[in-house]
Amino acid sequence: MIKNIIFDYGDIFINLDKPATARELNKLGIDDFTSEMVEKNQAYEKGLMTTEAFVNFYHEHFPHTTKEGLVDAWNAILLDFPKHRMEFIQQLAKDNNYRLFILSNTNDLHISWIQQDWGMELYNEFKSCFEKFYLSHEIHFRKPNVDIYEFVLNENDLKAEETLFIDDTAENTDAASTLGIHVWNLIPGKEDVVDLFTHKKSLF
Repeated sequence: MIKNIIFDYGDIFINLDKPATARELNKLGIDDFTSEMVEKNQAYEKGLMTTEAFVNFYHEHFPHTTKEGLVDAWNAILLDFPKHRMEFIQQLAKDNNYRLFILSNTNDLHISWIQQDWGMELYNEFKSCFEKFYLSHEIHFRKPNVDIYEFVLNENDLKAEETLFIDDTAENTDAASTLGIHVWNLIPGKEDVVDLFTHKKSLF
């Protein structure tokens, strides 16, 4: 029986346009991610680089860009937060039948944009629905590395077989499942988290 539900953030609650950042960077003349850039992106996502150092890295490599333009391109992936998903998680939190967690690969620029776009009142209202709100840049782990799931299980004394993890990236759910965690690899545009109890009724 499921007692704990761990949710991803992007494309589970907030909608994403995943190709947007690459598309906007391309407009700035950045048409490929080198291995060094991928390494920096992942380091930033794990909170191992400051935002200033991260933006400076790109600006120094592409001096024809502006820092503002780079930040806008980086945040282009972020879209809207549908009201029905907020209502869903609020009701789930109110019912108090499950321990609820967020586990997201995110970074300071993205979370700052969300806080500004939503406003802090809505952001905190959403955050309060969860027992713990784990963001990769704050805990220094990132999916799909198995250690991030072990961290959440151990810190909260969760049993894998009593836990469901919902994420839109198969690589992430595949990694979680190796620990015995139940998973739902949600397909954005075809499935919606609000249909959880219909889609995964066999678990509940």
